Amino acid sequence: MKADPRKLADWQIADIAEENMPTVDQWRDKLGLQKDEIIPMGKLCKLDFLKIMERLKKRPDGKYIEVTAITPTPLGEGKSTTSMGLIEGLGKRGQSVGGCLRQPSGGPTMNVKGTAAGGGKSLLIPMTEFSLGLTGDINDIINAHNLAMVALTSRMQHERNYDDAELAKRKLRRLDIDPTNVEMGWIMDFCAQSLRNIVIGLGGKM
Repeated sequence: MKADPRKLADWQIADIAEENMPTVDQWRDKLGLQKDEIIPMGKLCKLDFLKIMERLKKRPDGKYIEVTAITPTPLGEGKSTTSMGLIEGLGKRGQSVGGCLRQPSGGPTMNVKGTAAGGGKSLLIPMTEFSLGLTGDINDIINAHNLAMVALTSRMQHERNYDDAELAKRKLRRLDIDPTNVEMGWIMDFCAQSLRNIVIGLGGKM
């Protein structure tokens, strides 16, 4: 089926393109990676960068380009578009090139703005995985961050409930943490404008 952007929606074009997407093994061979340096994740894969860097540590360093702080044009030309243009342009010139893109925010993914993964025949695929979750790394970061918050709030609760003598029995020393000066906060994996300045946990006893 021909992917005609004049007749098909972006998600339909993505479905057609994904039928011919290279497999994980094909990408591994193309990138010159060892089998134990990738971790398959469905149609995608994670890279074990520590293993890769250890194997390539004697190779000369490459060049690093950071694309940041670009206000998109009305046509949506911003950081992601510029990054992909650089990657494709350098690749066309025979350079060995790769890129790292941030996951789109919820607004462009879910509303009238579009997919935040391109459009027409200029799409990042697999489109769904790119827009919703990628390889799940962010979930590991969320768990680690929130576990640290659990440890902090548990300590604050113990100090509130027990006197110094009881804390000493538990081999704890009172830290007197000021809850209004805690810079760290609870986090969730969803980026949307309406969530940028909310405050939680104001009611009830800890």
